[in-house]
Amino acid sequence: MNTVLIGSQWGDEGKGKIIDVLTDKADFVVRYQGGSNAGHTVIAEGKKRVLRLIPSGILHEGKTCIIGNGVVMNPLDLIEEIEGMRATGVEPKGRLFISTRTQMVMLYHRALDKAEEAARAKGKKIGTTGRGIGPAYAAKVSRTGLRCGDMLAANFLEKVREQVEETNRRLKMLKAERVDEGDQIEVPGCTIKDYQMDADEIVAIYKVAQEKLSPYIKDTVPMLHKAKAEGKSILMEGAQGTMLDIDFGTYPFVTSSNPTSGGACIGSGLSPRDIDCVVGVIKAYTTRVGEGPFPTELYNAVDMMDEDGKTMAERGHEFGAVTKRPRRTGWYDAVIARYAQQINGVDYWALTKLDVMDVFEKIKICVAYELDGERIDYMPTSADELARVKPIYEEMDGWMCETSNITRIEDLPPKAKAYVDRLVELSGGKLGILSIGPARESTLRIAL
Repeated sequence: MNTVLIGSQWGDEGKGKIIDVLTDKADFVVRYQGGSNAGHTVIAEGKKRVLRLIPSGILHEGKTCIIGNGVVMNPLDLIEEIEGMRATGVEPKGRLFISTRTQMVMLYHRALDKAEEAARAKGKKIGTTGRGIGPAYAAKVSRTGLRCGDMLAANFLEKVREQVEETNRRLKMLKAERVDEGDQIEVPGCTIKDYQMDADEIVAIYKVAQEKLSPYIKDTVPMLHKAKAEGKSILMEGAQGTMLDIDFGTYPFVTSSNPTSGGACIGSGLSPRDIDCVVGVIKAYTTRVGEGPFPTELYNAVDMMDEDGKTMAERGHEFGAVTKRPRRTGWYDAVIARYAQQINGVDYWALTKLDVMDVFEKIKICVAYELDGERIDYMPTSADELARVKPIYEEMDGWMCETSNITRIEDLPPKAKAYVDRLVELSGGKLGILSIGPARESTLRIAL
């Protein structure tokens, strides 16, 4: 069975763990969008690994892993990740392949990302991670980007030099427009003086990257269609989540690609007819990183996280796997879940972090919104409207006991089971996996 696994909120739902669990039934694991601005955390056999670009299937022997054409791949980050895998006893070579069509995130994209954010006025900032993802996708759409296949060409380094020179012209203009104080922007790994990059230095960096990554680069579309013809199982993983989708998310506070299930075909080269199942990963509560509206956010009068929010953050270790930024926390939002189910065609939910809710005497669920005095049960189109909604809650009793040691869903406390059942009822679809802890072993497989 060919499966797409998506995030159903604003990312950080625990996709890395669920992908890791589902990989045992897959032959190929494909990352189909996003970049190294998001990470998948996998804890197995006492080891914690954060994967930013390499599909989580690399941790399972015999699985073929592909970085698809929908990804924007930072060559330097990937080299670091490959070397990190080797240091833990995992050899990616021979099992990891990069599509020739994959766009690259370059150091000059990171410089642009930071300079553009600095030039935005207060209140207009997007909250970008500064990792160059937006500018790389912009270069792709404007047809000026470099693809991994370019690394195999003799004139690759000449193209890099041309791009650095063009970027320096843009950086000079952004310096004149900047709003943030300070004359410099910093990008780890390269020298930037007075908003200008050293072309010779950048070319030398990518000459080394070209030598290291060329053996991994291949036209992966024929590989996937051959696997499909042979009856192999393909698991496709995205980064971020539905509410960060460039089209369907809380625009403009979104990522620059399509993390939704439709992006899996565009980002891999498979046909929509090849998709058998969509699994939506969703937390038993809600989190968000960065700017943008968040209806169920728990905060007090001075916009600081309230006690329930702090409890969720502390118990759920709510910090970005890559960015380390603290996540905003809130009650479960069933309006978002229903929206994600509709947009993605979710067949099964993988509900994560139920154990975080073990200590709450009362638990709220957002079942609808009030917008300008009217009750609505759908997702507003604009971020401005979403910022004005008031959540309409129903309240359930908490179970006030530990669930992380449970191995069968039948053994859940009745009130915990009632909470899970209500979330699924409100969200649509069916329950496929229930996660009650961070480790691979703390996973109850119900229907997958």
